[in-house]
Amino acid sequence: MTFRPLEKHRIKSIGWLRAAVLGANDGIVSTASLVVGVASAHVSHSNILLTGVAGLVSGAMSMASGEYVSVSSQADTEQAALAEETVELKADTQGEHQELTAIYMHRGLDYPLAKQVADKLMAHDALGAHARDELGISELSIAHPLQAALASACSFSVGAALPLAVTAFVPETWLIGSVVSVALVSLAILGGLAASAGAAKIFPSVLRVTLWSALALAVTSIVGTLFGAV
Repeated sequence: MTFRPLEKHRIKSIGWLRAAVLGANDGIVSTASLVVGVASAHVSHSNILLTGVAGLVSGAMSMASGEYVSVSSQADTEQAALAEETVELKADTQGEHQELTAIYMHRGLDYPLAKQVADKLMAHDALGAHARDELGISELSIAHPLQAALASACSFSVGAALPLAVTAFVPETWLIGSVVSVALVSLAILGGLAASAGAAKIFPSVLRVTLWSALALAVTSIVGTLFGAV
């Protein structure tokens, strides 16, 4: 019998894609908002640039550490669940078999077929079958803390570099408008690329990220203006 090759779905990249998109989006929004807020307070150009650099470094480290801790907690939970399932399989193999059979019956298989599927899968890889179908842990969802931390830090830095570059090279007179324009255009492109990579609808993603980012920039500009007035 000839089998079709396994199809490659974009959902397999959802782990690193989520971290990368979140990092880049946060880098652009955070740094642009920081620059716009400080510029609205009418401080010197060198101080605005220094603030942006500090925001890039601190933001990248914060994203990396936060992502690492969060994903590590997820990984610890997954490992604990797998260890518990391993003990249960050794202590009550028949009960775990019945549990797996019931899961397949709940999904629509009749008892003979559900039992046969459970037999085959447990004979091949009992822990893998229970991890996937009982615990919801698979190769697609398994946590990788270091990968997520590095992706977040790098993508944040890349995102933050865009408004920072504008701050470095654009005259102070045009600074706020230039930073806002570059930030919103970059975020719209990023939202479109993320939606395209995940095979989702592009327009809702672009609209969502642009509107919320514009709100963040507007709020920080107002705050900076108020402090500048004082």
